[in-house]
Amino acid sequence: MDSPIFEQILNGFELNRSLEKPVYLQLAEIILSLIKTGKLQSGQKLPSSRELASLKGINRITVSKAYEELQAQGWLESFVGKGTFISSYLPEYRPEPLQQSQQQTSQKRAGFKIDQKNYLVSYSPVTAKLHLDDGFPDPKLAPLHELYRAYRNQLTRSGLYEKFGSYSYPDGSVYYREAISKYLNETRGLNTTLKNVLSVRGTLMGINTVCSGLIEPGDVIVSGFPGWGRAEANFAHAKAHHIMIPVDEHGLVVDELEKICKKRQVRMVYVTPHHHFPTTVPLRIDRRLELLRLAKEYQFIIFEDDYDFDFHYNHRPLLPLASADESDMVIYCGSFSKTLSPAFRMGYLVASENVIEYLSKIRLLLDRQGDHILDNAMGEILNDGTVQRYLRKTLVVYEERRNFFCQQLNDVLKDAVKFAVPAGGMSVWTKFDSSVNLEQLAKNALTKGLYLSDGKAHIYPQFNENALRLGFASPSIDELEKSVAILKQLL
Repeated sequence: MDSPIFEQILNGFELNRSLEKPVYLQLAEIILSLIKTGKLQSGQKLPSSRELASLKGINRITVSKAYEELQAQGWLESFVGKGTFISSYLPEYRPEPLQQSQQQTSQKRAGFKIDQKNYLVSYSPVTAKLHLDDGFPDPKLAPLHELYRAYRNQLTRSGLYEKFGSYSYPDGSVYYREAISKYLNETRGLNTTLKNVLSVRGTLMGINTVCSGLIEPGDVIVSGFPGWGRAEANFAHAKAHHIMIPVDEHGLVVDELEKICKKRQVRMVYVTPHHHFPTTVPLRIDRRLELLRLAKEYQFIIFEDDYDFDFHYNHRPLLPLASADESDMVIYCGSFSKTLSPAFRMGYLVASENVIEYLSKIRLLLDRQGDHILDNAMGEILNDGTVQRYLRKTLVVYEERRNFFCQQLNDVLKDAVKFAVPAGGMSVWTKFDSSVNLEQLAKNALTKGLYLSDGKAHIYPQFNENALRLGFASPSIDELEKSVAILKQLL
């Protein structure tokens, strides 16, 4: 190729020596873009390394390295005594310069079709200084130092090949599963071994794994309304037939479930019996027993999401459904997101051995084995009693915050809200006067540095109490008082 012509083609392309990317790679990318846009055609000869070095004012070795890089990738070919050419195996490009330029610089839209699904939603993290969130723990109280120590121990102890040199069990490390089994047996009245435990990265992964492995398109899944949208999205993604039944002040209305069972085969019932999400009401004992009876009679799975078992203030927590399950119909799921922090993705599924063995194979399709190092660190602070001591301490703190917050709501906002003091959990199900636009309230609060939900996640065709969850656990007493003052001002 004539050097003046090549010089004209290269006009407008600059090499920047201040970038971290080596100059030879920058040059290689420039030549590659000229090939892709059709400005350099298959079979065309390139200037010699000496000529191109002179054109761009760079070292000849730099040009040679750029050519070698493109030749290794198949874009160029070199012949002794003849020179370097654009590969003769490339197809002829018919570029559309404007469109190609937009695609190269933006990469905003794929060239293939995506079928949008209305149950897939995005998430924006909370960044406001004040927050009445969905009911998250206070990370300032979490045993982060102890967890760090335990994690560091995993990195320095023996057995490094077993930890880092190869893959391990997809159902989780033996140490973690043994620790979880022991912990659940002691605190929740379960009767498990490590073979009954599958390590997952939180409750959502547990739900997704069960839906992927045990739910077929068209299977009937029953849950209560209002409910948890993330779980419901998983049901939709599994192409299940999702039926919702009411939740009242005593939890899921199990009589409505029996009516459905008499008409069609139910595959799974999703329930949060300890504190129903989002209303926080516990499932009454007679309904618990009836739900277990129906599961045995009609052979459906009970997926028990026990997201906040450890936080109950008025008396000892109600034991899980799984503790009274004599027919092995319950898959029990929990995590440490509400115990330590949502940032730590550690959880567990508990079920019969054959179920765990099967689900571990399903989990293998998504996540080869999880984070065994973090799991082992969690197992260590379970076994040495750190988690138990932390829970005893935080239970007192969260109960104080609950009492203060509820008193504030009653004293300051009594004309605008109605609520029942929750027996446990980390949030208050708060019903606002029908004249209050919750979406606008949330927007106005955010301008004053306060985050709260807009309540849209709790609206269903058959349910709208103009209510939302106000979390009291993560803010301090002072922050709770400031938050309520902002709400009073806005209301």
